[in-house]
Amino acid sequence: MASPETSASSPYLVLARKYRPLSFDGLIGQDAMVQTLSNAFKSGRIHHAFILTGVRGVGKTTTARILARAFNYEGETGRHPTLDLAKEGMHCRAIIEGRHVDVVEMDAASNTGINDIREIIDSVKYGPVSAPYKVYIIDEVHMLSTAAFNGLLKTLEEPPPYVKFIFATTEIRKVPVTILSRCMRFDLRRVSPELMTAHLQDLLGREGIEYEPEALAMIVRAGEGSVRDNQSLLDQAISHGAGKVTAATVKAMLGLGDRAKTIDLFESLMLGDIATALNSMRELYDAGADPHTIVADLCDFTHLVTRIKIVPAAADDVSLTPDERTRGAELAQKLPMRALTRCWQILFKGYDEVAGAGNALQAAEMVLIRLAHAADLPTPDELIAKLTNQPVPRASLVTSPVARNGGGPQAMRQLAPETAPRPAYEPAAAPRSAPQAGPNPQSYVELIALAGEKRDLIVKRALEASLRPIAFADGRLEVALAEGADPGIIQTLSARLKAWTGRNWMVTVSGSTPAGPTIKELAEARQQAEFSAAHEDPLVQAILETFPGARIANVKLREETPSLPGLPPLPDHEEEDE
Repeated sequence: MASPETSASSPYLVLARKYRPLSFDGLIGQDAMVQTLSNAFKSGRIHHAFILTGVRGVGKTTTARILARAFNYEGETGRHPTLDLAKEGMHCRAIIEGRHVDVVEMDAASNTGINDIREIIDSVKYGPVSAPYKVYIIDEVHMLSTAAFNGLLKTLEEPPPYVKFIFATTEIRKVPVTILSRCMRFDLRRVSPELMTAHLQDLLGREGIEYEPEALAMIVRAGEGSVRDNQSLLDQAISHGAGKVTAATVKAMLGLGDRAKTIDLFESLMLGDIATALNSMRELYDAGADPHTIVADLCDFTHLVTRIKIVPAAADDVSLTPDERTRGAELAQKLPMRALTRCWQILFKGYDEVAGAGNALQAAEMVLIRLAHAADLPTPDELIAKLTNQPVPRASLVTSPVARNGGGPQAMRQLAPETAPRPAYEPAAAPRSAPQAGPNPQSYVELIALAGEKRDLIVKRALEASLRPIAFADGRLEVALAEGADPGIIQTLSARLKAWTGRNWMVTVSGSTPAGPTIKELAEARQQAEFSAAHEDPLVQAILETFPGARIANVKLREETPSLPGLPPLPDHEEEDE
């Protein structure tokens, strides 16, 4: 458990220092790392170098100091590394207070050069003064210079048996791979909202301070999984609220707008009710909310509604307010995905515009106006219906009363129920198995299909691009070679057909009979004709005129017919003999 570092007569310590964990029993949210270290200590497989990485305030330096205690534990039974630190050992207090001569802690941000590392290299030659191990803790190790890293390599690879290195960094990618390969790496994770909420509740209970659950939810969200950030915000909230943590004081402290009003603003924007939206924006601004923060809150709520729409269980997040949980789920059911993605794109772009504007309020209002007018943009099915003078689909004309905004029934195109999307394709029915001796292609097209089934790409490509079909009969094929085609493909084709069908095929090359185009040429010609026909279609022309710069990317016909014309039959052998 964490123990306070101060007594009642000592100067005030902030919560982050007062309740810094002294053992792994008080470290929250890092169970994987603790389990790995516990197994290593129990088996005696303790590495000589460790590197800890993670975002700010998740316990990197705390873990390093706990490890220094564990390495140098000396109790009644003698010296032995252990993670059971419930009872302080001989060296524990000095290490906790940062005054032990054998535990050297260095800040690489202010000691970046080779000379600073040279001091460490020179000092490792000498054994520890009183503790079992000499421990070097280098914080923000990524700040070391290239020369400093290179100077540390040899010592880090083969240190004396009494030396341990512990590195901590928030920028693991800036650490050379030659350093990483010599260390045991641990990635410390952000603490989940559930664990963080329980941790803050425990601290408030120890301090005897009253709080509101909604206030803690705001702090946990603002802390972004960092224990130190959450503790610092809680410390500030206690002072701001004169010894009581309330939602109102936390909102004022963080400059947050009222979550319920933010949701009201979001609904007004989705309705296209710009007057109500601007009034809500002004109310939030007058209450102390920053315009940049308001747009950020709208982005967060848009993301929340989208997540709930895809993963309904996201509404169970403990860091959500009751309004976000209930009204967010309701909006997720009403809003179509296209409306949410369009809303996100406009707000995301507007966020940067507000940040760089001279007058943030004006920029934010223009973003809201743009978003509200986007609510009236027609959907693709409405646009096509309008261009073809057809009635608008009923799903786009659903109306809904706006009870929370105090308005009457209004056209609510964005909040129309979304119909279930049809699958992009229907699974093909399983082919019926029919007993037969072997494949028996009856046309040139079936011959190409047979080559595809046999996965013979060489023959398939030759049939499509190198051979011009002239005539086809049962067991007989007459073709002409295309320009640049390999004549050896005829012998290869005959051998493949015999192997596939179990009988001989006569493949002849005609040099006098006029030959038509190849299958590839036919396909290209048909595609060009389809593009031309699509471009001449009145509906397509209307769409191209409505959206300048648009172009036809692909043409897909609902019913496709074989592109190869029928081939003349080959004469029988008797007729040829005559």
